[in-house]
Amino acid sequence: MDDLKQIKGILEAALLVAGEPVAVAQLAKLFDPALDADVIRKLLDEVRDEWSGKTVELVQVASGWRFQGTPGIQPYLDRLSPEKPPRYSRAVMETLAIIAYQQPVTRGDVEAIRGVAVSTSVVAALTDRQWVEVVGHRETPGRPALYATTKTFLDDLGLRSLSELPPLAELDTSHLLEMPDAPTKAAEAQLALASPILAPTPDGPGAAAEPGAAGDHGEPGAAAPQVLH
Repeated sequence: MDDLKQIKGILEAALLVAGEPVAVAQLAKLFDPALDADVIRKLLDEVRDEWSGKTVELVQVASGWRFQGTPGIQPYLDRLSPEKPPRYSRAVMETLAIIAYQQPVTRGDVEAIRGVAVSTSVVAALTDRQWVEVVGHRETPGRPALYATTKTFLDDLGLRSLSELPPLAELDTSHLLEMPDAPTKAAEAQLALASPILAPTPDGPGAAAEPGAAGDHGEPGAAAPQVLH
């Protein structure tokens, strides 16, 4: 297939119906034989330029490419999903902030920075949302799990890589607050530490600290901090 216009049309259609980011490697498989990845990227750049200035834009995120509403149009699209997503507690968002900017870290590391215990429910809220995952274990007594953010976290922030994370004080993702199917999405991942306008609800998921959450989780020298409710 050598008709570039037709190829771009196929790429455009695939991304419009996908509903989620699609990697270049997957897009290349649309063609037989598969197209070179560099060719796909060049054509995607052209498609992105062609959609520039419209109410829908083509963007590249960590997991691939996707079409999405522009920030100015998103509030109107949100009305199609009137159900409000759950909001996370300050403990969850502070924990996410620390993991995002200090990764990989253990629960003990997070507790040392926050000065309070990190309950199992806080970690579960982040892993269930697929914002955080275990990427290894620290070679210290107890081999505590090391946590880092995921591609889903970057996708929800609209970023391609961690290098694009802005300085904490400048992070602004308020336009994602009400995105459907994304409980506070990156907007709450504006990370309670970053902006008071995104103050999480105290009774949101992960708000309650579980008994026995304090402790060193297998890490030596970590005193049991006060549990924050």
